[in-house]
Amino acid sequence: MDRQRKNKLEQLYQEYAKSLYYFLLKMSGSVHIAEDLVQETFVRATVSLSFYKEEDVRAWLFKVARNTYLDEWRKQKRRRTIPFAQLFWKDDILSPYGLPEVDILKQEVTEDIQSLLKFLPENYRTILYLREYEQFTYQELQEALELTEGQVKILLHRARKRLAEIIKKNGGFQDD
Repeated sequence: MDRQRKNKLEQLYQEYAKSLYYFLLKMSGSVHIAEDLVQETFVRATVSLSFYKEEDVRAWLFKVARNTYLDEWRKQKRRRTIPFAQLFWKDDILSPYGLPEVDILKQEVTEDIQSLLKFLPENYRTILYLREYEQFTYQELQEALELTEGQVKILLHRARKRLAEIIKKNGGFQDD
């Protein structure tokens, strides 16, 4: 690997490894699997580093990470193990300076949503995570998920609708 390519890969790792780790943690529900998948993502990225377009690197890396996760999920599925034990804990969204009551309520709602997300199909969980947690644009979603703009909008709409149905079916959220 030449010096320029190595520097580029190190720069990408420093910039995106943390967000890829959280994405893969949310998808897999396992710290160990997420760490392994981040490594695998960057191994795959190293192989095809010359193929990505500079401006699309974030979406491209998430696409590689998602494909890496899906490969791992298929392996686990063949072993009849589903790695979705504890999805979406969001300690990182809690403000350390906010009101404790507000923080607790936010945490409860987030935990409720996270526990219900496991009932969604993988493609719905992925698009909701990328849009709501990673703030992906529709263009980035198109590239990461290899979908058209129309497919992104439809999939996102259906994912939100399905999540709302699941929330309603489970009694919704209580307002106190």
